[in-house]
Amino acid sequence: MDYLALLCAKLTAFGDLITVDTDLGAPVPSCGDWTFYDLADHVGNGNLWVVTAVSELRGDRQVESAPKEAAALREWYDETADAMVAVLSGEPDREAWTFSSTMPRTVAFWRRRRAHETLMHLWDGQNTFGPADPFDTDLAVDGITEVFELFAPRMIKRGLATEPEVALHIRATDIAESWIYGPGEPVAEISGAASDLLLALWQRKPPTGPALTWGGDRTAGERVLAGPLVP
Repeated sequence: MDYLALLCAKLTAFGDLITVDTDLGAPVPSCGDWTFYDLADHVGNGNLWVVTAVSELRGDRQVESAPKEAAALREWYDETADAMVAVLSGEPDREAWTFSSTMPRTVAFWRRRRAHETLMHLWDGQNTFGPADPFDTDLAVDGITEVFELFAPRMIKRGLATEPEVALHIRATDIAESWIYGPGEPVAEISGAASDLLLALWQRKPPTGPALTWGGDRTAGERVLAGPLVP
């Protein structure tokens, strides 16, 4: 998967949401009490965080708020995106600071991570102003894998979630892919399109929604998903 190309495409699509007519105070339903300005500020500062992580090998960048006027915000955002793409366009095995102690600390980590981060926040932004586009199946599958490879164990290690007591089977119905999270044989299954599953894992859609189907001990399965699995 060409994560750098995907990242560039999603960065551009997010930037296109910021126009002189954009309501920066519009609430973002999938991000708590955030406004669209808060979302754009978060994505842009995240881009600059990666620049520091790669170019200075540290993760303690001082955050500065983005401009609060739409035209200036768009210019600032584009600059952050260009700066991040520039540092991620080097060799994928170049050393970089990352927040993971279990995965390679390289540019390749950030290409994948920021592709998925931008993908999810693009959905948040689109969902703010109208219907959001579903994710491509292959990209959603990779995003689900990332949740269980990276975030779910990290949430436990940080003390923000507990180990699941039982196992849940997660099955994509639009492609032959599935995941098991938790110990032993699964006691429940949640199934649906990979895009809907990823949105549920990232708490953008409720796991009880009509797009997803449950089997087995649903109550126990919902407790596993409640984790939380992601930050």
